[in-house]
Amino acid sequence: MRWKLLLKPGWLALTLVVFVFATVCYTLLAPWQFHRHEERAAQNAAVSASTTAPSRPLSQVLPAGQAPTERTQWQRVLVTGTYLPDAEVIARLRTVQGEPAFEILTPLRTTDGQIVLVDRGFVRPDNDTGVPRYAAPPRGQVTVEARLRLDERDPEARDAFADATTKGRLHAYTVDSQVVGRATGLDIRPGYVQLEPGQPGVLTALPLPQLEAGPFLSYALQWIAFGTMTLLGWLYFTVRELKPGGALAGDQGGKRPAPERRKSVAQILAEDEEREQAGTP
Repeated sequence: MRWKLLLKPGWLALTLVVFVFATVCYTLLAPWQFHRHEERAAQNAAVSASTTAPSRPLSQVLPAGQAPTERTQWQRVLVTGTYLPDAEVIARLRTVQGEPAFEILTPLRTTDGQIVLVDRGFVRPDNDTGVPRYAAPPRGQVTVEARLRLDERDPEARDAFADATTKGRLHAYTVDSQVVGRATGLDIRPGYVQLEPGQPGVLTALPLPQLEAGPFLSYALQWIAFGTMTLLGWLYFTVRELKPGGALAGDQGGKRPAPERRKSVAQILAEDEEREQAGTP
């Protein structure tokens, strides 16, 4: 009779919630944090390797039209060409070192005819909202040293725009070569490059990511622990309620009088059924 407890609607609902939460911990939340930990480890390795590797021409690292990958991101490349300031786009709603910023994106036409998107660095907002004046890129042919970067993706797939609030200048919400290409009509190759300090056209160079593991591994282990504790708690309360007298039974050691024992849910159900069979109200 005690096992009827497990078929009660309230207990079934509790069991469903417990097992759904544990499943989410094991199959979604913990793997997600493990994946972020692996991404951070790969990024740290790539940045560390790039600091000692020599810069190479872009065409040697990525053939024409090929997009950067996780393996090639952060590698230092040399790009020779001419800036196209008329096609410049400002990336808004950015944060650099914990402070708001705008990033300046200027296409560059290389000597072999490709167009590469160059992130020239960042500027701080003027009066907390507006884009301040900043230096234009140099005219004529230049050779810049930069780091390969993957295009960012906007979950809302927003295009660049220009209106009265931007004073006619193109603004975008992500650093994405395809967004800039659609807005300017240029055939920009996938990915972009981020200028190193001291390069022609650089404003304030973007800092490299810090080489630290981050909290992702500990978060993953915490989600596994939460899922496990939830299951163990459910098992404990199930066993407690199925035992005669429940888990709050009085002290039976004999040293002091035991208080009246609390009936378990299973015992109450059994007594109710016996009364129904005997016809007793």
